[in-house]
Formats: sequence, structure tokens, C-alpha cells
Amino acid sequence: MPPSIPHYLGASTTEIVSPRQGPRGRRDTTDRQEQKMTRRSTANSVDEYIAQFPAETQKVLEELRALIKTSAPDATEKISYAIPTFDLNGKHLVHFAGYAKHIGFYPTGSGIEAFKEELKPYSSGKGSVQFLLGQSLPTDLIRRIVEFRVEENTGKASR
Repeated sequence: MPPSIPHYLGASTTEIVSPRQGPRGRRDTTDRQEQKMTRRSTANSVDEYIAQFPAETQKVLEELRALIKTSAPDATEKISYAIPTFDLNGKHLVHFAGYAKHIGFYPTGSGIEAFKEELKPYSSGKGSVQFLLGQSLPTDLIRRIVEFRVEENTGKASR
């Protein structure tokens, strides 16, 4: 029988919490959270980042990358926040990332806000939008969002 813990130390004599359980018997999710965190990409280049995905996802990531390059020819690409990023004039322009079921596109909050009506068919957040794998990328919309971000970055923003 395990030793009892005095009630003044925060536990009753009948409450024994195993290391795999949190308070009230709930499963501790720390291990899963740590596993998710360790899956963060360690790629040093956009090519390395894209290469770690399945062929179909690579194809979509390359399509998005080419579209951004065409829409923002003066932008430079790098890895920032562990995902592909395009910078212009020393500032982040847009980011993108691959996931199991979608591609994440991050044109900042202003890029999402300026096109919020056209982005309604997609799952989006304050500065992000998700394009499901298996569906065509909305290339015209992405191009216009990137061009808007270029104009915004260079101080000429107008929709």
C-alpha cells in the first residue's frame, strides 16, 4: 500500500495520481504535445523543406512556391518559423507550409482581411488560410493576395 500524502500538501489520502495521469484522472497529454513539437521541420532551405513531404504534397508546395515567385519576383525565399517564407525589403511577405491534409498559406492578417469575402470557402484564421490537398489551388486568388502584400510592403497598398 502506498504511503498516504497529508491533506495539507494538496492531496487526500485516497487520491494517488500516476505519472501518466493528470488531475482528476485525466490522461496527461504532455507526451503528445512534445511529440508534435519535435516534428517541427529542421530544414535549412525551401528545397529541403519541400523534399520531406510525399510526392503529391511536394507538387502542390512547388506550385504554390512558383506562383509566389512569379507574383513577387523581387522577394527572397528562406526558412523562417521553420516554414518557407518570402521576404521583401527585409520584411516577411508570405509564408506557406505543408500538412497531412492541407497546405497552409500565411499572408498576414492584412492579406486575409483584404480578401475575406473571397476566402470564405476556405478554412481561415486571423493571418492564415488552408487549402485542402486534392483540390486545385485558387491560383488567381493567391496571386492577387501576394500582389496585395507586395504593394503593402512597398507602401502602395490598394485593393
